[in-house]
Amino acid sequence: MSVYTFNTTKNMLKKLLYITLLGAVASSCSDGIMDKINRDEANPPATAVNAKFQVTDAVVATAYSGWGSAYAWYVSSFTEQTFGTGNNQAMKAELRQRTETAASTTYNNEWNGLYGNLLNIKQIIEKTAEGGLNGGQKDIEGIGQVLWVLNYELLTDVHGDIPYSEALASSQPKLDAQKDIYADLMTRIDAAIAALKAAADAGENNTGAQDLLYGGDPGKWLGLAHAVKARLLLNQGFRDNTAYGKAIAEAEAAVSAGFEGAELSIFNGVDCDNSWAAYNWSRAYTGANGTVVDLFTERNDPRVEVYAVDMFGSGTAYAPAGNEALAKSTETVGYPMWLDNGAATLHIFSKSEIYFILAECKARTGGDATADFTAAVTASFEDYSKAAEADIDAEGYVESLGTPTLKEIMTQKYLAQARDEQIQTYNDIRRCKAQKEEFVTLRNPQNTQSGLNQWPLRLPYGNSDVVSNPNVAKAFGTGNEAGAYLFTENVWLFGGTR
Repeated sequence: MSVYTFNTTKNMLKKLLYITLLGAVASSCSDGIMDKINRDEANPPATAVNAKFQVTDAVVATAYSGWGSAYAWYVSSFTEQTFGTGNNQAMKAELRQRTETAASTTYNNEWNGLYGNLLNIKQIIEKTAEGGLNGGQKDIEGIGQVLWVLNYELLTDVHGDIPYSEALASSQPKLDAQKDIYADLMTRIDAAIAALKAAADAGENNTGAQDLLYGGDPGKWLGLAHAVKARLLLNQGFRDNTAYGKAIAEAEAAVSAGFEGAELSIFNGVDCDNSWAAYNWSRAYTGANGTVVDLFTERNDPRVEVYAVDMFGSGTAYAPAGNEALAKSTETVGYPMWLDNGAATLHIFSKSEIYFILAECKARTGGDATADFTAAVTASFEDYSKAAEADIDAEGYVESLGTPTLKEIMTQKYLAQARDEQIQTYNDIRRCKAQKEEFVTLRNPQNTQSGLNQWPLRLPYGNSDVVSNPNVAKAFGTGNEAGAYLFTENVWLFGGTR
């Protein structure tokens, strides 16, 4: 017998003995002990994590991947609240080039990010069910439902029909109708309100510092829930003529609950920057738009001093909407001062927005909108001042506006949301157009080219689903028709069929 053969045989015997012993041990061990053998204690599964820790990521992702993401950066060019420059992606959006505005790759990161966030939020909600890890914790249940609504509202507002009922349980989910999605979102926000009211009455706080918005205070989340419901109702104004009256009740409930806005403020300008500042510093694609400047100037509005600033010393503080030469330039067009402040808060829902909802809805239903209008504009001035780190006095200006018309309410909301809430402005513009109203005139000459509309009525789906989900691919289209519907079909909310 050779040494090789001997050693090989010896090793085989050792392995047989090891396997025999392991089998004996296994047969005598409980299932619980065996389950622990391959457990990675340093990286526990999501099912073992307290939902309060998942709330932290869910809040940040809602702001970063959603309301303060590329959705907002691109839409801000479409609403003409910023100017796209830098001779790249934002320039293409500013010049309304379909290769950018209709591409499935444009919002792919945000599409994936929001659905990933929703999977996390789904787990949060499931854990609060009876028998779950956080069973009976009404505050976390309510927080989860509010975050669910905020993320899905954004997705369906900009895309229309989207994967919803099967989205987090199938690799190729069907698309649900926006009408049905909104009906479920209304049901969920009502569930959130009930859960948060119960939590507030019981004095619950199971998240504490893990909640970066409100420190786990269910009363403050209750105010946000009412505000979100008011916005959902507002968005349905074209489809339901009773929605405006209902929105007043929800907005007033938000104010009564002490709602002062929902804004992320974890940034310190050194270790962490808000998404708008990070985007500006890395790309320099965002300029001040002449459409906004003209509206400020017409009103002798001091906010223009921090909105259009010659930050590059080029002699160009702002650009007329759609100006090709300035869109193709790099680091030429000035931009708002708050984009140089990484510590500026990031809005999910501002204080000014809730008062603008009240003002608009009261104006539409024959009520007195003066007090709410004053509160809205004042809140905007406070927000501009804080974000731009400048002192902008609103008192004399607000008084000069007098009794507001519906047009002035919508114009002032447009100016207020130029700060970082352009997605809701996009909703408002489309809703008002559906109602045959134009309160702010969009001036970009590129909106129409060769007799064709180039202003997107909705945004394209994410590429990951366009290439892998036949249901999304069919809705997006193929060949020359891919994305063409973006310029011809409104979403259901604003008069379309999907």
